[in-house]
Amino acid sequence: MYEELTTLRVDVADRVAVATIDAPPINVMTVPMLVDLMRFGTAVADDDEVGVVVFRSADPDFFIAHFDVESILAMPTDEPAERSGTPNGFHRMCEIYRTMPKPTIVEIAGRVGGGGNEFAMACDMRFGAVGRTIINQMEVPLGILPGGGGTQRLPRFVGRGRALEIILGGIDVDAVTAERWGLLNRALVPDELTPYVDGLARRIASFPPGAVALAKESVGNVDTMSMADGLAEEAYLFERTLRIQGTAERMRSFLERGGQTREAELNIADASGPSI
Repeated sequence: MYEELTTLRVDVADRVAVATIDAPPINVMTVPMLVDLMRFGTAVADDDEVGVVVFRSADPDFFIAHFDVESILAMPTDEPAERSGTPNGFHRMCEIYRTMPKPTIVEIAGRVGGGGNEFAMACDMRFGAVGRTIINQMEVPLGILPGGGGTQRLPRFVGRGRALEIILGGIDVDAVTAERWGLLNRALVPDELTPYVDGLARRIASFPPGAVALAKESVGNVDTMSMADGLAEEAYLFERTLRIQGTAERMRSFLERGGQTREAELNIADASGPSI
């Protein structure tokens, strides 16, 4: 299913699909990579053997450098700019990962910039390495703006002022700052980055896929619903989880294994799934 991809290497084990970006020399997001990401996202969203998707890079210095500037230069400009009213191809690719019923996790061990960061922000979780991860939006210094979702996603993570500092300043943001600003889930020491991401992915993949999918859907509603509507939808999705085959058995098993006892509840995370 994934063998025909040219810029991604995909390995599936323990219900986790690890997609390794491998596009020397610096993982620039060319049109072929964009196509690969679209094809992979469409396929993995429907793959019943996969519960979690992880992205990492074969290059320790670059996750994805940015979108291919040569491709941008080739875009036609002889006619006035027009509003299309529909998302462009890059936006559609990112939305595949934001909306698929499976968690998407990005491991950023080195630099990520421009379209690479826009893609990372469309995924569900981002983890970086202290002293190595650098995040940058380098478009404005080139005379353009982040056109792959950066002006819309970044303020939602870090706030308007910090987003403008990053975008208008074209500055490098280190891992510790990115974690503090909410752009990274965690900034880990380099040796702990991959083991933590792998452990988290395997842990999530061990849980009921229906519950994972509906929980992701409910959290995603915060972007489009009021609090009242979001709570009403949450209640409905909760009711749906109660009707998933195997849910009642899992809750009974939890009680039989000591759930709701003092000893078990003091270590509830360890009792509820594999450790990270």
